[in-house]
Amino acid sequence: MQFGVFSIGEVVPDPSTGRTPTDHERILAMTALALRAEDAGLDVFATGEHHNPPYVTSSPPVLLGYLAARTRRLILSTATTLVTTNDPVRVAEEYALLQHLAGGRLDLITGRGNTPNCYPWFGQDLRQGAALARENYALLHRLWREEDVDWQGRFRARLDGFTSVPRPLGGVPPFVWHGAVRSPETAERAAYYGDGFFADNLFGPADQCARLVELYRARYEEHGHGTAQQAVVGLGGQVFVRARSQDAVREFRPYFDRSRFHGGRYSLEECLARTPLAVGSPDQVIEKVLGFREVYGDYQRQLFAVDHSGLPAAVALEQVDVLGERIVPVLRRELAASRPPSVPPGPRHPATGP
Repeated sequence: MQFGVFSIGEVVPDPSTGRTPTDHERILAMTALALRAEDAGLDVFATGEHHNPPYVTSSPPVLLGYLAARTRRLILSTATTLVTTNDPVRVAEEYALLQHLAGGRLDLITGRGNTPNCYPWFGQDLRQGAALARENYALLHRLWREEDVDWQGRFRARLDGFTSVPRPLGGVPPFVWHGAVRSPETAERAAYYGDGFFADNLFGPADQCARLVELYRARYEEHGHGTAQQAVVGLGGQVFVRARSQDAVREFRPYFDRSRFHGGRYSLEECLARTPLAVGSPDQVIEKVLGFREVYGDYQRQLFAVDHSGLPAAVALEQVDVLGERIVPVLRRELAASRPPSVPPGPRHPATGP
């Protein structure tokens, strides 16, 4: 079981102080978060991809390349690689190069994103989003596994005998998760290719993503990649921890209320009851995360958002420390004790060892 943190890199005011960090401060805070995750014994750091305010995460390969040089053990991942508006040739080349620089410590979560305006900015049509995702990933999958590729599609120039360079490290492409909140087609695509499925659920009802995970597992088996129990599943979530639950709720509430995802739609109490959001003491967070297994089955990766909604960088680092010291060790022990031998571990490149 792999545990980690991810950041979407939003730049918003701290509701407690009214201060908005600069882009420079926010970027440095994200790098500090990754470095602290490695120091705290976590397994993964992931970053989103956005091309519009209020985000700074426009180039995940650049950020992850910097982190590859600053870390030794941490798996580096995208929280979303936009498979709709990125050229699959550039994705194949940039992430294969990054895979070499990171010694194999790299994987991707592909997705369609949640910013409709992004499509025309990159010369694409929002109405073709599903078709773009389907076609672009089919090409990316081939480019990492074949040389002298001939390709004719709808959305990019044809390829004649094209070989992307560099080739994947040791001939093994980066592991790919297909991330979705509500798309059955994404779950089907992950199952068809035998890839991982990431239930990227930050603010929706847990049962909504549970249905997608169930679909993915069933189709993974039907496509002949293994049993449903062997399908590779990852989960997203949010966490805020203090020693006492009442302090956690009190301190987190203004950030929740001002959140661009939650604020004004649901109360904090409703979200705590219906979504993966975990706010409370370490024991309460442990209990909630252990409950995810009852909803989704045994899974391979759990990522937590800890720096969202204007939370100060220092507070986000405190959250990582508590995860590493008080929460993740217990989760590892409890989940391992009841994990069937047939359930695979989290994905790693062969170059990284066990």
